[in-house]
Amino acid sequence: MTVIVRTDRLTKSYGAVTALAGVGFECGAGEVVGVLGLNGAGKSTLLRILAGELLPSGGSVWIDGVELGDDSREMRSRVGYLPEEPPLYREMRVRDYLGFVGALNGVARHELPDRIAVVAGRVHVDGQLDRVVGELSMGYRKRVGIAQALLHEPDVVLLDEPVSSLDPAEIVGMRELVRSLGGRRTVFTSSHHLREVHETCDSILVLHEGELLAYGSQEELGVLAGRERVEVEVRGTAAEAAGRLPTGVEVVHSAELGDGVSTLTLDLAGAEREEVVAALVGAGFGIRRLEPVRSDLERVFLDLVRGDGAGQAGGENGP
Repeated sequence: MTVIVRTDRLTKSYGAVTALAGVGFECGAGEVVGVLGLNGAGKSTLLRILAGELLPSGGSVWIDGVELGDDSREMRSRVGYLPEEPPLYREMRVRDYLGFVGALNGVARHELPDRIAVVAGRVHVDGQLDRVVGELSMGYRKRVGIAQALLHEPDVVLLDEPVSSLDPAEIVGMRELVRSLGGRRTVFTSSHHLREVHETCDSILVLHEGELLAYGSQEELGVLAGRERVEVEVRGTAAEAAGRLPTGVEVVHSAELGDGVSTLTLDLAGAEREEVVAALVGAGFGIRRLEPVRSDLERVFLDLVRGDGAGQAGGENGP
């Protein structure tokens, strides 16, 4: 994995209030990373520090090998940032606004028209370029905000609550847009909505009261919470197979498929997959298929926040 963003013991305090407490993680190029947490967890503070807008009280941040503090201007040039409230001039036309922001971010004047056309097409505001920003819906304003974050072709894009204040149709479109930005660049998107993170992100940072509780894929977080789920397809009835499972393994769902074949969705509750296979094979069941089931993110998240899985995210507060 090519590491593009790394933090080490990152801390931010506002007087007596600690917004971030020793947060450390690494993420690779092209990932879409969800920053998940309840309101006040430290999500916006983390993104503002990564954007170079806010200095940490302690710890270090590197973006593509450039450390915040060594060359802050160089680091900021590698980052595109959309705050929760898009930084728009409502009286300007979209094209003029993007030209203004592009110039501020160092895009050469002769490159601006083509660059604006490209990013406007990518975020689907190419039909709005000659409209006044203040006349746009909130969904289009968010898209213009993302366009300004992409103009200077950053390596990392930071989106703070990109679906807030959007209607259901706009939320679906925003999910697709965020997902499409990954691959070419690393994207961080913060949310307290579990569904948004579940449907758009490759990996997840779970923050709670300034602490990093866990970082990994949804499947990895399921393991952290001790609740890995698998689906197994066997020859035999579901009821008979359920009676032969190792102690503690829970049948979440079962179904008879016909021709003497059934499936069971199992909550392993800390047991190993090999134990399940050995128990069923030993009881005479033929196993046709066994595969992991995507974790129930809401269940995992609540377990972590309540403390059932805290402190297992690798190292002290990260990898």
